[in-house]
Amino acid sequence: MYVIIMGGGRVGLNLASSLIKAGFDVTLIEKNPELCNNAASELDALVICGNGTDIKILEEANVADADAFVAATGNDEANLLACILVKGYNPKKIIARISDPSHSDAFKKVGIDATVSPELTAASYLEKLIIRPKIADMIMLGRGNAELLDIPIENKKSIGKKISDLSPTKDYIICAVYKSPNYEILMPESDMILEEGDRISILIKTQFIKEVVKIFLK
Repeated sequence: MYVIIMGGGRVGLNLASSLIKAGFDVTLIEKNPELCNNAASELDALVICGNGTDIKILEEANVADADAFVAATGNDEANLLACILVKGYNPKKIIARISDPSHSDAFKKVGIDATVSPELTAASYLEKLIIRPKIADMIMLGRGNAELLDIPIENKKSIGKKISDLSPTKDYIICAVYKSPNYEILMPESDMILEEGDRISILIKTQFIKEVVKIFLK
């Protein structure tokens, strides 16, 4: 799969690195010479120093062969223009980073597949760490309407219960169990007993998180 990323800042560089490690072919476009040199030294990928809103630069990156295009600069207007230009080449997916959430409607109106706001995501993640400090890790899924949480078993309501007594329900499902002392991952079985000190990974619909978490935490 071939992916073109416009923007060699923190977001673009980290994304490119992750995709390359996963075996994707990646080209990164960046107009800042210093960021270009930095990316070229860090990535095993083609790095083009130029403006991603320039058709010539996009064609130099073989945009017609791209399976996905990601506009990852911190400039919403540049990202929007680049996405509009790229749409003419019909990649399977176009994704744009937005810094100002109020701009998301403009991207939707021109048919951009998805928009992402790293700033909002980071803020939301930090908020959850503060509100729910006992939760070790969390991942937002779908369109933010579900979360995968890693939480300890502390509540008497769940200690000594079988997995089948608690999961699955229409609101959540236990996906994995970690037993002490080594906390190796175990796939949940219906007759498995939850004990104090165990940890579980649980997929919960976002709107039910508060009430579901109470079942397992003190």
